[in-house]
Amino acid sequence: MNLTTKLEAVNVMLSTIGEAAVNSLSSGLLDAETAEIILNNVTRSVQTTGWSFNEEVGYTLSPDSDGILNLPVNCLRVDLAKSESKYRNANFDYVQRGTKLYDKINHTYAINETVKVDMIIILDFDELPEAARRFIAIRASRIFQERVVGSELLSKFSDDDENTAWLDLLHTESDVNDYNIFDDSSTYRVLNRSINSKVF
Repeated sequence: MNLTTKLEAVNVMLSTIGEAAVNSLSSGLLDAETAEIILNNVTRSVQTTGWSFNEEVGYTLSPDSDGILNLPVNCLRVDLAKSESKYRNANFDYVQRGTKLYDKINHTYAINETVKVDMIIILDFDELPEAARRFIAIRASRIFQERVVGSELLSKFSDDDENTAWLDLLHTESDVNDYNIFDDSSTYRVLNRSINSKVF
C-alpha cells in the first residue's frame, strides 16, 4: 500500500458517479478533466487554512537589485515572522500583493532589506501527508458528485465520509504539533496568576 496519488483521487471521484477509472490524468475523458479541476480547487482551498505541513516559519526574503522582496510563486499567505521581536511595533506593516511584499507605511515595494516572514505555501497533491490527501479526495468527490449528478442520497454518504476524514486530519495535525491544554493563552493566564499570587 502506498500514499494516495492524484490519479487515485480522480478515480475515487469518478467512482462516485459510476464512471470507470482512467489510466492517466491525460485520458481525454471530460468527466476526468472536470474531476481534476475540482480536485485542484479543493487542494488550494484546504491548504489556504494553513497547516503544519505547508507552513514555512522564519523564511528569509532577500531584496533583488531594485530592493523588491519577491515571494515564492506558491505563497498563499505571508506575515512578518512572529519570532522576530523587531517586527512587533508600528514601524512595520508589510503585506502580500501578488508575488511581492508591499510596505503599507511607506507605500512602496522597494523595501531594500532582508526580511524574515512566516508563510503558508501551496503544495502539490503528491507532497501532502496522507490524512490531507484523503480529506481532499473525499471533499472533492462530494462536490464533483453534487455538480455532475446531484444525488442527495450519495451526498449523505459522502458527508459522513468527509466528516470522518476531517476528524482524522485534525487529529493528525494535533499529534504533529503536540497540542495540549497548556498551549492555550487563557490557561496560561490562569496558571501565571496562580503562580504570581503564591506567598513564599
